[in-house]
Amino acid sequence: MRRLLREIDHDPRAVCAEVGRWLDAHPGLLTIAVFSALPGEVDLTETTARHTDRRWVYPRIAGDELVFHVVVDPDADLAPGAMGILEPSPHLPQVGIAGIDAFLCPGLAFDARGGRLGRGRGFYDRMLAGARPDVLKMGVCFPQQLVPDVFAQAHDIAMDGVLTA
Repeated sequence: MRRLLREIDHDPRAVCAEVGRWLDAHPGLLTIAVFSALPGEVDLTETTARHTDRRWVYPRIAGDELVFHVVVDPDADLAPGAMGILEPSPHLPQVGIAGIDAFLCPGLAFDARGGRLGRGRGFYDRMLAGARPDVLKMGVCFPQQLVPDVFAQAHDIAMDGVLTA
């Protein structure tokens, strides 16, 4: 999958349009966790800029955990952090996971049962295990990342759906 992601077209517009339609269909979701895209992941920056009616929170790696901070201007509020991923400044307002209504999650691959293949460090699985029971967990990916089976393990947290083109 990593090799495939290096080779595919990474135009996020169609996926971002689908995420926008999903947001429009869920107006009650006010605080949404989003991610800074790594190469091969869908960059949602334009989507967050168009949906200023939401409070967008981005993860920051703190030891073995993810913590979330409010980001208003990704260009100004994000800087390279742990593992070279753009992260919010620790000085920005922090939001506990109980205050997050939905998580838009990256992954290497997803399947139709909500299985998500992450990058192997377990940050998202550990964090989502402590999220509210009613929180929505949505994978975001390019169509090529949908596979028949990600071979989820017992500790893997399933997505409620996958947003793709």
